[in-house]
Amino acid sequence: MAQKPIRKAVIAAAGFGTRFLPQTKAMPKEMLPVVDKPIIQYVVEELVNAGIEDIIVVTGYSKRAIEDHFDNPSQDLVSNLKNGGKDELLDQIKKIANLANFVYVRQKGPYGNATPLLNAEHLIGGEPFIYTWGDDFILSSPPRFSQLVRAYDQTKASAIFACLPAKHEEDYKRYAFVGGSERQGQLLRMERIIEKPGSRESSPSNLASLSGYVFDSKIFDYIKQDLEKLEPKHELIFQPSVQRMMDDGLDVYACEIDGTYYDTGNKLEYLKTVVDFALMHDDIKDDFADYLRHLTL
Repeated sequence: MAQKPIRKAVIAAAGFGTRFLPQTKAMPKEMLPVVDKPIIQYVVEELVNAGIEDIIVVTGYSKRAIEDHFDNPSQDLVSNLKNGGKDELLDQIKKIANLANFVYVRQKGPYGNATPLLNAEHLIGGEPFIYTWGDDFILSSPPRFSQLVRAYDQTKASAIFACLPAKHEEDYKRYAFVGGSERQGQLLRMERIIEKPGSRESSPSNLASLSGYVFDSKIFDYIKQDLEKLEPKHELIFQPSVQRMMDDGLDVYACEIDGTYYDTGNKLEYLKTVVDFALMHDDIKDDFADYLRHLTL
């Protein structure tokens, strides 16, 4: 049977964004602006550039703004832009609604990063898909999702993990880390994954699992097995499911991405992201750089 191409993606966007309260009381953290685009739009545009046509966004309370953003513009806004002679802006916002086919699902189930996967299973239809977050991304060339798709086409693996080398000791307390012995170029055939090992000495390697995955439909069966034995008040996470996939002999690969990871889920990293992207923005980069040079701290 011919391998199905990756045409679907799931974005987990149900978190409360408590680190940004009170700003996120009514606005999703995924909609916080990075210069002139919400964070989630950067993620969606990268997915589309990698060939994704159907995007399933798993949302929660107060996330309606995400749906509105990727919907057609209101007639009031269209009239305002037309009357103001802002046809270029009008074209830009009309294109947003046509980036992909969007489906929205409310998250239901235990807390944890595996629950959005189960919520979207009925829409995947047995196809391979990308799983990612709506509030972080990797800036790389080629883009990370294009690299993941290429790695899947090359390996036909059950899972591909986007990974970057850790830069700081505290990274080992924040992320999952992967290990393996068989490496070819940027691909490592994974044998182990450990969630937050705590230190470099306890980690299987320096490769942190960050911001993007390809899965085939086998992941759902493994997560359901973990759900059946989940203890009360425990998180349902997919890393143990992936470890059991590897233990059963399924192919799982880490794809090392040469790029910069942007975690906009906390205040400091979000502000760093805004500064970096402002310095790359053609309209303002020179004036903004001049402003930064003249700051007195």
